[in-house]
Amino acid sequence: MTSTSGHGDPGSEGALRLPEPLSPDPSTAPGLRWGLISPGHIADQFTATAHRATASRVVSVCSRSQERAEAFAAEHGATGAFDSPRAMLEAGGIDVVYVASPHAQHHAYARAVLEAGVPVVVEKAFTLNRPEAEDLLELAAQHRLFAMEAMWARFLPQYDVLRQVLSSGLLGTIVEVSAEHGQWFPEDAHHRLYDPALGGGALLDLGVYPLSFAQMVVGDLTDPVIQGDLAFTGVDAYVGLLARGTRGGRARIATTLNARMPNEAVVTGTEGTARLTGPFYAPGTLTVSLRDGRSARFEHPGAPGDGMAYEIAEAARRISAGELQSPWMSWEDTLSVMGTMDAARAALGVTYPGEVAA
Repeated sequence: MTSTSGHGDPGSEGALRLPEPLSPDPSTAPGLRWGLISPGHIADQFTATAHRATASRVVSVCSRSQERAEAFAAEHGATGAFDSPRAMLEAGGIDVVYVASPHAQHHAYARAVLEAGVPVVVEKAFTLNRPEAEDLLELAAQHRLFAMEAMWARFLPQYDVLRQVLSSGLLGTIVEVSAEHGQWFPEDAHHRLYDPALGGGALLDLGVYPLSFAQMVVGDLTDPVIQGDLAFTGVDAYVGLLARGTRGGRARIATTLNARMPNEAVVTGTEGTARLTGPFYAPGTLTVSLRDGRSARFEHPGAPGDGMAYEIAEAARRISAGELQSPWMSWEDTLSVMGTMDAARAALGVTYPGEVAA
């Protein structure tokens, strides 16, 4: 639902009205049979949302623990439970696989899926680094298979409305996009976000959201200035980035493991601003305020807990249509964001086991 309000001087051009979202109802997308790798917290959310709000179903799950796979399958009504991706893929009966493992495992798991001739959706961040992402996307292109980074925020209705606002020129010339994502985690060497072997750090898990948002708004980020602090395990605990967008304007980004930030995003133009709250990467509120005093607000339609349904439905539509990627999270977008994160980690001296320093 869109709510609007118009105020300011009497000479303004009437109440400001935002465009309606073009995002289709997720329940109308074709239903696909999904396989799932790594049944953790995010996989539980993904599966519950798919079953509740779309026609797709998770029918097979694999974990390194057969017992864990069986428990997840029983909880969600999946018919297949396996102790390896190979066993799940050989069993067949799936249209697409969702990789929900820690970052360090994304490349190997997604490569196995693509080599088996099955489309893949990989949890963000897509891989540890850009070279791994390039390898996967080259393989997907060779095999003519769909592949997508599961940056669920890009498929939400408020992002669609914002893209329309930006393309209309309503905000004028974009001066800056700012966004932050910070959460507080206790210092624990065994937690995945502090573990270099699992691709830990703020950037790949939290910072990928504001970086992807900024890239969507102002284009690829160039000439980055980066500051940061490392955690006791050597992963990034705080990253601040200022960069220039190839489509104009600046990006100002922050992410941390050490504190809960407001987790908002603001696009500032010469004629007005657009602010996403709720937090900005989840179903919430988009408020557009213009220099002439008019403003309007868009609220997420439907249940806030069903936000992941939009990315599930997008993948199902594209795969059913024989397409290889989504324009809302294209391969070029993924590679661009991965490259920016590589540059940030290189500036801070953060590398992962087995990774060659940039």
